[in-house]
Amino acid sequence: MTIARTKSDKSLGTVLGDITPKQFMAAHWQKRWRLIRAAVPDFKDLVDVKTLWALAGSSNVESRLIIRDGKNWKLETGPFSKKQIAALPERGWTLLVQGLNLHVPAADALLRQFNFLPYARLDDVMVSLAAPGGGVGPHFDSYDVFLLQGMGTRRWQLSEQKDLSLDPAAPLKILKKLLPTETFELTAGDMLYLPPQIAHDGVAMQSEGFCTTYSIGFRAPTRQEIADAFLDWLGATSEIEGRLSDPDLPATLTPAKVPASYQREVLGAIAEMQIDRAAMKQFAGCFATDIKPQTEFDAPEPPITRAAFAKACASAKGGSVSLAAAALCLYDDEYLFINGEAFVIKGDGYFWRALADARALAVPSTVARETIDALYAWYSDGWLKLVDAVER
Repeated sequence: MTIARTKSDKSLGTVLGDITPKQFMAAHWQKRWRLIRAAVPDFKDLVDVKTLWALAGSSNVESRLIIRDGKNWKLETGPFSKKQIAALPERGWTLLVQGLNLHVPAADALLRQFNFLPYARLDDVMVSLAAPGGGVGPHFDSYDVFLLQGMGTRRWQLSEQKDLSLDPAAPLKILKKLLPTETFELTAGDMLYLPPQIAHDGVAMQSEGFCTTYSIGFRAPTRQEIADAFLDWLGATSEIEGRLSDPDLPATLTPAKVPASYQREVLGAIAEMQIDRAAMKQFAGCFATDIKPQTEFDAPEPPITRAAFAKACASAKGGSVSLAAAALCLYDDEYLFINGEAFVIKGDGYFWRALADARALAVPSTVARETIDALYAWYSDGWLKLVDAVER
């Protein structure tokens, strides 16, 4: 699959069919589903079946297996052994592999075709591999999703029903009933966009072989999750001196009563935490770039020297760097955020912001020494890669 981009709004809509990103966001984003035929013309699968099973057998990859037997459902979590794979029935099962973009460059390239949406909202690419009749059951998602069809044919049934009650007996979130109002069959390159809360059910319709669907998902944390994370972040980033003291505390006949002096000390400690608008803005960027616990980076072993790195960046051919697929890098007016950390942008602001947007960029010869130092630190941690290998 070739991904070509220009500056025109129309070119940004290559995966949106005959509408531009601006039109899509106004008419459909979190409003109404949309079917896009031939969203990616001549689309070929990004990964073969053998590689998918290899990924599902790795402890570093999140995978699930959903098997349907009549009205009964079974859910298993990976990693999966060859014995488990060999024991699968001929029909009615689906393998889900999460974070495909972290392991397959073509999947990361696909994810970046949706950069008409902020990276702060993009999550990952999940692929489902389904035997004939396979699916994950009628359900709804709490986040937006684009469903891009690979090999085989999948029939989708949609409903905007208000009753989203779940089957309490099922091992996964399956609706008690689906009342479909729309039915579509998708083949290679077709794509379906679904906003949150739209009930849907996808079933593999091929008579033999496999069906694949690539799901481009989005981050949609609950407000409770955001609040909890903020309190954790605030506690980790605040440095408040002092200790509770009450030298004037009198003797008491009511020992179970919380003293007013104790309450004042607690309120004072909380008040000293910098819960202001600036802190909240900084947290927003850190939260948006916070990587998942299972994320691992491939740091170079051994890394080239800092001098060799600087020389490569200053190459006459134009030294280029690219962010690792798992690296999350964003910015605002003041900070650059990467993998949950915040850095004040003091110099070379255009370069840092352009790198975050494009995720791969030539390093200008005019960048400051401090910029090279930061890039080298990211390279050493595996957050960033040199486009071309360099000898030590």
